[in-house]
Amino acid sequence: MCGIIGVTGADDPFRVLIEGLELLEYRGYDSAGVVLVKADVADGAEPLWRRRSAVRAQSIPALRKEGERAPSGVAAGLGHTRWATHGAPTEANAHPHLDCTGRVAVVHNGIIENFREIAERLDRAGHRRTSQTDTEVLAHLVEEHLRDGSGLADAVRACVGELRGDFAVAFVSADEPDVIVGTRRTSPLIAGRTDGVGLLASDISAVLGLTRDLVAIGEDEVVVVRPGSITVLDRDGHEVEQQQLHVSWDVEAARREGFEDYMSKEIHEQPRALADTLLGRLRPDGSTELEELALGPHELRAVDRVTIVACGSSYHAALVGRMAVESWAKLPTEAEIASEFRYREPVIDDRTLVVAISQSGETVDTFHALREASRRGARTLVVTNVVDSLMAREADGVLYTHAGPEIGVASTKCHVAQLALLQVFALHLAGLRGTMSQAACARLAGELGRLPDAVKSAVGRFEEYRAVAERLAGINDVYFLGRGLGYPIAAEGALKLKELAYVRAEAYPAGEMKHGPISLIEPGTVAVVVATKGRLYDKVLANVEEVRARGAAVVAVCDEDDETTPGLVDDVLRVPAVPEALSPVVAVVPLQVLAYAAAKARGNDVDRPRNLAKVVTVE
Repeated sequence: MCGIIGVTGADDPFRVLIEGLELLEYRGYDSAGVVLVKADVADGAEPLWRRRSAVRAQSIPALRKEGERAPSGVAAGLGHTRWATHGAPTEANAHPHLDCTGRVAVVHNGIIENFREIAERLDRAGHRRTSQTDTEVLAHLVEEHLRDGSGLADAVRACVGELRGDFAVAFVSADEPDVIVGTRRTSPLIAGRTDGVGLLASDISAVLGLTRDLVAIGEDEVVVVRPGSITVLDRDGHEVEQQQLHVSWDVEAARREGFEDYMSKEIHEQPRALADTLLGRLRPDGSTELEELALGPHELRAVDRVTIVACGSSYHAALVGRMAVESWAKLPTEAEIASEFRYREPVIDDRTLVVAISQSGETVDTFHALREASRRGARTLVVTNVVDSLMAREADGVLYTHAGPEIGVASTKCHVAQLALLQVFALHLAGLRGTMSQAACARLAGELGRLPDAVKSAVGRFEEYRAVAERLAGINDVYFLGRGLGYPIAAEGALKLKELAYVRAEAYPAGEMKHGPISLIEPGTVAVVVATKGRLYDKVLANVEEVRARGAAVVAVCDEDDETTPGLVDDVLRVPAVPEALSPVVAVVPLQVLAYAAAKARGNDVDRPRNLAKVVTVE
């Protein structure tokens, strides 16, 4: 969602800010802005130069054109991409926001939950607000503290003590022109430096072309960034030890490499993403190697139940992970929607393992579910794609998918990597608990190791899947059906079609159709059915007959050696046959392409679908 970039001491700060904002575009945004702090200000001149734009995906290009009018002699600057929460996506609501004096500017990710009461107090004190946002109150709060003679860092530190909510913020002031001050709670913030340059950002990708050595900012810590230096302070203003990070991947990994968009590139990268995720984790004897797990055998054997929390595509991976843990490790397992988890009374204790899944490691509702689990005494584990991400640092243990940077908003390669890694973890638990024989573990490990080749074969049918999708591009109501392990994949297919093609798509366990939804089936309806071979294959085919009898056109995902299903349906999406337990990893591929191609046929932007963002940083 929102993104922050800050720079001080650079020769061309405007260029650094714009290029950083371009690298943050993948998160999704509807407006953008920059502010530059002039090093020397003539009498009567404005000390801050601010430009904002709210023309959705064209906002950053519009700002780039303003570079011709950017002032010289700039000490520092901030940039921001906004995804609207409080206030419409207008230029007036775009960040940065200024205080009454025009000498303090702020950018902000997240939500200030008590902003209304703060705003009322500030209004009574005579402050003039010019936006509908929760963010603007921060500039005025800091203005209040600066009046007491505080420096910018102390004013920000005092401000933080008054706030409720989740946020990452960065400030500049004309009175300290080469200083950037930032702080965070829940939302991520990192700092970096090179010779004579200081950097601040909400996302590693924004500064990766400038430095690989970074500092992670802790909860409620205040970071003071000057040219070439970083200081981190605690709540009391004492300097603290810095959390050093080193990033090994490179910006080139995020380029399209000849594909027409990031999503098609990332679909084609799935075999490599799977291979990298599995690399070194499976031994021929069926044992597993999970070095970064941090939770030892004794701790995991003490667990008597597992709860998996996640949102969106990660939740569908959680449903598959639940079945693997229950089937192989024989542990009672639940899959929970993270955004609902902490708003009831979950029954968890110190014998519960809570697994939180988040591609970015920043998803705020999943983060809060993780924190609630910790508060209640549970062991916690995070499955994420981002090393040293917010949630990775919060949990007791972590498992990294090694899918590489995923730029498209709709998750593809990170999703299949999550599926496979959860299955590896389930196999790990089974080995520790002795619930599967060594021979069975070895067979399963071997099959897991062959998944990259199976997915490569499925991706090789891209154009075949695309042709089916284009025939369905004009359909506005689609039902996705599956049973057992097929249902989570049906749910993922429906989500992808909604996200990308803006089509009403509903997923149901196929056996539930008779309990109400079948009344919606009529001639012209399309049903997409996950019909790979498994224990419930015959029942799925019976469900196919039920919807066909009522006039539905049926598209089936089926094994490439299946001779029965093609004769019962209108179109097939063939995939390599794999063991039923691993089928979701392969069966999801044609549904990704189905959504992708339908969206392209409708003229939609598959990398930045409307109203969506890559990283959800607000509840």
